Amino acid sequence: MISMIGLVGGLVLLVILTMRGMNLFISAPLCALFVALTNGMTLLTGDVHFVNTYMSGFTSFIAAWFFMFLLGSLFGKFMEDTGAADSVARYIVDKLGMKKAVFAVVAACAILTYGGVNLFVVAFSVYPMALSLFKDANLPRRFIPATLAFGSVTFTMTSAGSPEIQNWIPIKYLGTTPYAGWEVSLVVAAFMALFGYWWLNRLIGKAVANGEVFEHREDDPEIPERDYPHPITGVIPLLVVLGLSFTLHHDFGHNALIIALAGGVISILLINNKYFHHLSNAVTEGTNGALIAIGNTAAVVGFGAVAKSTDGFQLAVEIMTQVPGNELIGAAVAVTVIAGLTGSASGGQAIALPLLAPHYLDQGVNPEELHRVVAISSGALDTLPHNGYVVTTIRAICKETHASAYWSMFAMTGIVPLIGLILAISLFILF
Repeated sequence: MISMIGLVGGLVLLVILTMRGMNLFISAPLCALFVALTNGMTLLTGDVHFVNTYMSGFTSFIAAWFFMFLLGSLFGKFMEDTGAADSVARYIVDKLGMKKAVFAVVAACAILTYGGVNLFVVAFSVYPMALSLFKDANLPRRFIPATLAFGSVTFTMTSAGSPEIQNWIPIKYLGTTPYAGWEVSLVVAAFMALFGYWWLNRLIGKAVANGEVFEHREDDPEIPERDYPHPITGVIPLLVVLGLSFTLHHDFGHNALIIALAGGVISILLINNKYFHHLSNAVTEGTNGALIAIGNTAAVVGFGAVAKSTDGFQLAVEIMTQVPGNELIGAAVAVTVIAGLTGSASGGQAIALPLLAPHYLDQGVNPEELHRVVAISSGALDTLPHNGYVVTTIRAICKETHASAYWSMFAMTGIVPLIGLILAISLFILF
């Protein structure tokens, strides 16, 4: 019982400290230490001790994702410094009108995500354009994280056919395909896209009606009007990233993103070289931004590594994977809760599926239905405040605070997918 209290208490403490803006390099290991001590984990001795477990999670994330964070950050900073992002944004506003600024950002994220570009990279890549669009449309910038996330981690990430890992993990355990349950997935994706877009516009519209406007900051890029490149020069690098990622994905896995982003960075250098205002500063700021982003995320991953090594977590998994009642509902609850505890959609699936898959398949559950339910449910409560994508997008990329930006983001990435999950299970049960 103490181990479970320690696990939940550590998670709640991390959420509270994150919402209050405490530095994650302090709060994450501090909360992990609390979890470790309440679960009887030693600090420095034994086969499994706190320091080794935390740092293994921390360093493994950096080792796996460093080049993608670095190149993604440089790509976004180069788009910003050359004025390419501003140029694309102004073209969209001129052609579609300011009311379509939100749609343009959501569409760009959805296309890149469904094209196989990693979620973190999408945020880095689209943010400069989103900032410009929100500035030109005079919309509150605190909604940019929610807009980026809605286009990336909701109706595209867990839908049938998506190349994102959240749609591929179940294949290994269920023997399905990426298109499992596509009929229901299509309905659910359409619902999440339409309902979420309506709700997002309503939230932004309410803020604007209350007098909120775009707030300029000292570190915002100021590009003289005469120096804007042609809008196509901002679109080509995005197409290069999308094209290379889609083409090389099957041969190189997630390493294809390194090649794709490198191609995007090189294309900007070649096409817009004369439009750079401060290339050396852009490189420095992009590099520093990548280090901060990956460091913040790795700090939270370290917490998850400690949590997963405790008796309390194993007990929670055992309880969640034995939820009585309808099998699809039980699977959804298990994956949703475990993803919330770990702060990771893919982590929740990887932990739950080895236990759930054989158990439910032996009971005759349709593997395609189980695949789709697991995929959608993993993308709901995974976006609690300590989630790596949430932390990176709000703090490191958009430079907002959880207090100002998180709740609208959770509405899009937590509540909308939960409603979609209920819809998916209902359709599977009824039909």
